[in-house]
Amino acid sequence: MSKLFQAFTLVGILLLVACHSAKKSGDMSNHKHTNQLIHESSPYLLQHAHNPVDWHPWGEEALQKAQKEDKLLIISIGYAACHWCHVMEHESFEDSLVATLMNEHFVPIKVDREERPDVDDVYMTACHLVSGRGGWPLNAFALPDGRPVWAGTYFPKDQWLNILKQFADLKENDPGKLEEQAEQITKGIQNVDDIALVSNPSPFTETMLSSIAEDFMSGLDYKEGGNDRTPKFPMPNNFEFLMKYYAVTKDAKALEGLTLTLDKMAMGGIYDQAGGGFARYSTDAVWKAPHFEKMMYDNGQLVSLYSQAYKLTQDPHYAHIVEQTLEWVKREMTHKSGGFYSSLDADSEGEEGKFYVWSEEEIDSLFTDESENRLFKDYYDVSKRGNWEHTNILLRKSSDEEFAKKHNLSTLALEDMVERFNLTIMQAREHRVRPGLDDKILTSWNALMLKGYVDAYAAFGKEEYKQAALANAQFIVDNQLQKDYRLNRNFKDGKSSINGFLDDYAIAIDAFVSVYQITFDEQWLKLASSLTDYAIKHFFKESNSMFNYTSDIDPPLVARKAELTDNVIPGSNSVMARNLKALGELLYNKDYLALSEQMLNNMTGTIAQEQSPGFYSNWCQLYLDMVYPPFEIAIVGENAGELSRDMQKSFSPTSLYLGGKTEGSLRLLESKLQDGTLIYVCQNKACKFPVDNVEAAIELMEY
Repeated sequence: MSKLFQAFTLVGILLLVACHSAKKSGDMSNHKHTNQLIHESSPYLLQHAHNPVDWHPWGEEALQKAQKEDKLLIISIGYAACHWCHVMEHESFEDSLVATLMNEHFVPIKVDREERPDVDDVYMTACHLVSGRGGWPLNAFALPDGRPVWAGTYFPKDQWLNILKQFADLKENDPGKLEEQAEQITKGIQNVDDIALVSNPSPFTETMLSSIAEDFMSGLDYKEGGNDRTPKFPMPNNFEFLMKYYAVTKDAKALEGLTLTLDKMAMGGIYDQAGGGFARYSTDAVWKAPHFEKMMYDNGQLVSLYSQAYKLTQDPHYAHIVEQTLEWVKREMTHKSGGFYSSLDADSEGEEGKFYVWSEEEIDSLFTDESENRLFKDYYDVSKRGNWEHTNILLRKSSDEEFAKKHNLSTLALEDMVERFNLTIMQAREHRVRPGLDDKILTSWNALMLKGYVDAYAAFGKEEYKQAALANAQFIVDNQLQKDYRLNRNFKDGKSSINGFLDDYAIAIDAFVSVYQITFDEQWLKLASSLTDYAIKHFFKESNSMFNYTSDIDPPLVARKAELTDNVIPGSNSVMARNLKALGELLYNKDYLALSEQMLNNMTGTIAQEQSPGFYSNWCQLYLDMVYPPFEIAIVGENAGELSRDMQKSFSPTSLYLGGKTEGSLRLLESKLQDGTLIYVCQNKACKFPVDNVEAAIELMEY
């Protein structure tokens, strides 16, 4: 394997960034070239529909064409918000010389990784095996049957031409070497997610949990927040674990790492100070310069994180971040049916970040009052020289308290001033060319923002947040859920498509469980259980009690992968394991509980040996729940909804809420309806004496 790698490994560039939004295809007669992507709905695929490259969508037709013509496949993978995907398209895929070479010797396939994460996972794994790195655009060469022989990321035109010629030559003169390479890489892909069933597990202990948390905190940047590496990704699940760990241990270092990170992100350029919402990641260590694309999955999780952090700290700045971000979601990212769009591009007018940055001259034209002008520039770090590439990203260098003290402003005066600043900026931005919108609606990403709205409602009690959550939950039911509890992944232009993957089920189940807890409407709990049973039937792997990423009804790829680690989105196996724990407790389902425990036992050894437990942060949250069993808070009686709403405003991240005006059908609620409305604080199904007010109930919740 290594000889072929050495022959073709050029300079790899780690591009964990994202591409350019789709250009609408329009009238085909206006274009010199049109390929098979013209029939697709994906904004990313449509972006390439008029390339001279004869692109095909992923599917049996393209694979059969390659086998019939005995040509290698080029599988090029990206997504609509991707800056460097757009660069490679412009440099290479719009070039007639490159297209001629690709069309003559290969069958080129374009894949939207957000629609087909299963395909992306296979070839990204190949890329990591080849070079130890990855990113998008991802460009893989494969035999006609789909087995990869090599993969890389972005390449400038000259390098790409050289790679194309080398593989064309190899196919012609030494196909045996390609076959040998494909066999070795495919075995490697199949073995990556191989994990054994643990039949003699070690007990879950506070000592192990403490060790995990120490490893977590040793990897944090206690000066600028976040993980101690560049680029910096928000990684919400990492800090959700630290927040839960602080709740049960009162470890001040965990709280410091959490609040420092939340403060620095909220004040940095990674956050859209005027319009709300977070960019995907920061290119530097201080959260200043982001890649400017905004992804629904990041923002859904960050709304949850800041909502929970507000409950813990009562910091009004966290409340502002949630409110402003959800205003952005409502204003720019919500379909009329209640679904949430996928992303906003980083680029506009061909320049990254142009929509969001400002010259001093532009600010001077907007704020002509000298005093207001000076305050704006100081508040948002605007200067003539600029704070980023000779222009200015709006960001904060000091807290509101520090700024108000410096300028002798009251809290109310400062709030009014910032509101005026942001309104002026937003009105000015309306005259700019907007970043492209990827308007496909993905089930799993919608469920993350659905959970964000639920957590925001629990923290702040705003009815509009609850209604937005319910509207999105109903959208998923009406459009993505099939009669047999199968889920589709994608919704675009009124059409639901693509059989769902494990993350679609896992994250939707988690969201529906959370909807039950703010409504006490058992239909959501029953739906979550039915989806869980479907996932067990179609995704479960008997040999190790884990879940495959793809359903058994999907056409097979060269390897059937499992998603075991947690990344910018928690891995689907860890989400399923936590779902099984929560549903097992709420439904008194011992089979769910046993399976959850088995899955964690399978992973514990790996987590214990891991120097970077952040890649297992959701598993770590489950481990914490095993060490500190969750409280079951049963609230039954006429005022159950009001008491539940009030109680959920307090910070108790290991609690599960159930109840209603009646006992309903849940076993845990049997015989709990008495005169008045009572709150039962239970743990491991053992309940303390019921109380009739929130303050008394909270006093009973001690770890």
